Amino acid sequence: MRIGLLSDTHGFLDSAIFNYFAECDEVWHAGDFGPFEILEQLEKFKPMRGVSGNIDGDKVRAAVPEDLQWQCEELRVYMTHIGNAHHVRSEIARYHPGLFICGHSHILKITREPERHLIHMNPGAAGHHGWHKERTILRFTVAEGKVSQLEAIQLGPRGRAKAT
Repeated sequence: MRIGLLSDTHGFLDSAIFNYFAECDEVWHAGDFGPFEILEQLEKFKPMRGVSGNIDGDKVRAAVPEDLQWQCEELRVYMTHIGNAHHVRSEIARYHPGLFICGHSHILKITREPERHLIHMNPGAAGHHGWHKERTILRFTVAEGKVSQLEAIQLGPRGRAKAT
């Protein structure tokens, strides 16, 4: 399964994302969508999984959970927006994911954590709001319980967003 992963759009959905994720089977959003319309655009584009973030309003929070756990091609996945929230460590210990995904920090991060037997991914921030310098997303494949073909994609510098 080919996955497109993004986070922290904060109300801006770069049209380039649709090109980069065109061959993906699903799109995953690790929170801070911004307006509900961002979630709607992604759902119309591809099957979408997402979690709510700290800036998301009631409509987004009603549509997507704060935490999401599922199995993708024999790989346990746990996604939340704030990776260092008080409940996350216990959820990881309870669920034992092979892939842990979060957003919030606006820092692109891909690390193997052998002590927890998982890969930790943060796609960085795809929107313009925040202190990051470069907007980033991730694209990868999940097959037989493993992540492969991982690509970090730069969308360009953070700047002033045009209204969508």
